[in-house]
Amino acid sequence: MQIEHGTWVLVADGETYLLLRNVGDRLALHLEMVAHETRPIPPAHELASDRPGRRNDAVRQTGHGVEPWGKSAMEQTDWHRVAKERFAGHVAQVLSSGAASGQFRHLVIIADPRTLGALRKALDAPLTDMIMAEIAKDYTKFPLDKIEAAITASAAG
Repeated sequence: MQIEHGTWVLVADGETYLLLRNVGDRLALHLEMVAHETRPIPPAHELASDRPGRRNDAVRQTGHGVEPWGKSAMEQTDWHRVAKERFAGHVAQVLSSGAASGQFRHLVIIADPRTLGALRKALDAPLTDMIMAEIAKDYTKFPLDKIEAAITASAAG
């Protein structure tokens, strides 16, 4: 895989994204920061306000009519995961506006597997057609030269 000049590279996890542009050429990748954003997400227990609800499993017929019989706890919503999926939707909107304004024609996405899955769901068809490669790794904490090396190694292997 050779990344041509002007290609955008998205490096993301559930709370941070780095938007980079290749200012080099196909033979010499050189990334430059275009934009970045971090939205720290509190732990799930800080996002939930209540314990999970309960529901009646069945009813039984008695001499006094129908009565509920048996209860089960409902599954707790993972609000931390929901917040990360919403962030992926936000990143998809940023990419869509960049593509619509002609800022890039090709895209490489590098994200941890869960964020990559959320991004795939959030990206529209024209944007998915621009994707040259996807790398399922979390490189958001890497310096730019290490990201360049990781892309080069991924392209070679």
